[in-house]
Amino acid sequence: MKWPTWQQGAATAVVCALVVLVPRVLRPSRARSALSTTAQELSLLAGLYSIWRLARLLPLATTGGASDRARQIDRLQHWLHLPTELSLQHLVLRHESLGRFLNYYYAIAHVPALIAFLVWMFAFHRSAYSRWRNALAMVTGMCLVIRFVRVAPPRLLPDLGYVDLSSRFGMSVYGPVGTGVSDQFAAMPSIHVAWAAVVSFGIVAAGTSRWRWLFLLHVIVTSLAVSATGHHWWLDGIVAVMLLGLALQIDTRVRRFAAGRRAPPLGEPNAALTSTSGTLELGVGGARSDN
Repeated sequence: MKWPTWQQGAATAVVCALVVLVPRVLRPSRARSALSTTAQELSLLAGLYSIWRLARLLPLATTGGASDRARQIDRLQHWLHLPTELSLQHLVLRHESLGRFLNYYYAIAHVPALIAFLVWMFAFHRSAYSRWRNALAMVTGMCLVIRFVRVAPPRLLPDLGYVDLSSRFGMSVYGPVGTGVSDQFAAMPSIHVAWAAVVSFGIVAAGTSRWRWLFLLHVIVTSLAVSATGHHWWLDGIVAVMLLGLALQIDTRVRRFAAGRRAPPLGEPNAALTSTSGTLELGVGGARSDN
């Protein structure tokens, strides 16, 4: 599996931006078309993707202390009485079909599900789309910042009994340390779980069908997959969901602040009402003068 490069993402963002800007310059009075609106969103998402890929190339990431922090997380989880990932791995290892399913789900489900969710929201729930797009951008950005505090995944601690389930059953997206499409020492927090939570909670919040609750299975299965495969600790997923909650709170507060800035100060009449009132007064005055 090969991800698009940051250059390809940046080029896509520029092309889509030109699709939006050129018609506006040539015909400023022309109303925005569906193509323009779609291109604007694609430009924004492609730009964010390019930044995400660039951040992975920054020389700030090292492996120093990653294993020690992982062991600290393991001890903290035991202290919190969280279920151990080892028990889940032992269950999966006894059922090869389950192990293969979770491997494939970890490797290929998160990106197509996220893209399908964004398309669905943009097409059918436009009023809620920007909130969840903003939350996605913020939670991904938070994960990128935290990833510079290096944490090894369970699969890189075989002395504790963990195994790399992806290598055991196939469909590994990593390969040897330092290769692969993803950072191997950025276990905390789990972007897989963060994106799955955006999809699941976004569908429940925006959808109207009673079947929408079934989509909570996506974040549940993703959480099981990342832990069973040895790619993440339980706390990696828990922190990811907490960060999404924080992102949604930030979006809510910014919207309220912006709405407060746009609202007229208390005591000042609304402009539309003032205009209407003035028209009515003139009409009444005119009627009286005619009489």
